[in-house]
Amino acid sequence: MSVPKRLKRQEGRYGLVDGIPFDLPVGSKESPALMAAYTIDYEKARKLMPGREVHPFRIWNKAVLLITVINYRVTTIGKYVEFSIGIGCTQGCKPAPRLLPLIFMKPYGTGQYVFDLPVSSIVSVKGGKGIWGMPKHQANLDFLINEKSASSQYDLDGQLVMKIEVQRAKKETFPVNMGGANYCAFRGMLMKSYVYFKGKAGFCLFKKGSAKLTLGDHPRIKPLKDLDISENPIFSGFFPETTGLLDDHFESWFLDYPEVPRETPEGLESVVDLDQSQEWLAPPKPID
Repeated sequence: MSVPKRLKRQEGRYGLVDGIPFDLPVGSKESPALMAAYTIDYEKARKLMPGREVHPFRIWNKAVLLITVINYRVTTIGKYVEFSIGIGCTQGCKPAPRLLPLIFMKPYGTGQYVFDLPVSSIVSVKGGKGIWGMPKHQANLDFLINEKSASSQYDLDGQLVMKIEVQRAKKETFPVNMGGANYCAFRGMLMKSYVYFKGKAGFCLFKKGSAKLTLGDHPRIKPLKDLDISENPIFSGFFPETTGLLDDHFESWFLDYPEVPRETPEGLESVVDLDQSQEWLAPPKPID
C-alpha cells in the first residue's frame, strides 16, 4: 500500500480539527518501535470482532494477536508512547482464504482490529479517538531500550495490564516500507483508517524466546486471557527508528445488530471535554 499523492501534496500546509492544530500530513519521525505476533484461537477471536464485515485473519487454523508499541518522539502533538493491541483481520462479507490476504492486502482489506490502544498523553486521546475513532485512553506506559532488548509495560489504575519484551537481532538493517488499515469500533460505527510507515528492522520468525508477553490481572485484559495465546511468537521485531504517516482520509459505517442494542456504545461525550495536555502519567511500576 503506497502513500497517496494527496498526502504528498499536503506538505507545508496545516489543519485545525477539534481545536487541535496539525502540520500536514499528520506524521511522525525518529520513533523506535517494537512488534510481536502470536497465534490465538480463531473462533474465540471471531467473537471479539465488531459487526459482520471484519473477520480474523487466518493462518493455518489460528488467528493472530498483534502487539505494536511505538515511542513517538517527534509528532505534531508532542511526544507519546502508543501501545496497540490488535487482532489481524480482513474486511468483506465473509472470511478470507488462509494466507492470501498477506499477498493481496488491498483487495482483502488486510489490517488489524484494534482491541485496545493506551497512549501517554490526553491530546493523543482527543485527536486519535475524536477524529479517527481509535480506542485511545491515557495509561501508565514506558518504552525501554538496551543493547539486548526493547520492552514496554502498560499499567492502568495501579494494575499491570500487559508487558511485551522483544529480543533485539544482531542486525537491524532490513528495510520495511508498507501501509496498513486499522479498524476500530466507536459511536456505534466501524471506523477504518490508514497508516504508512518505513524503517529498518531486525526481526525473528518462529524463534523460541524471541519475545515475552506478560498479561496482568486488570479486568480490561480479561477477554485476551481466554484466547489461548501461544507461548512463543510467530514474529517479533524491533525498529531503532521509524517514519510514519496517518492518512486524513478514513471511512465509517454503521455496525448492525440482529436486535435493537440495549447498551449505548462509547461516544463523543468521552472526548469533547478533553484538553490538549501533553503531560504523561507516572511510569508503570517495574515487574520481576
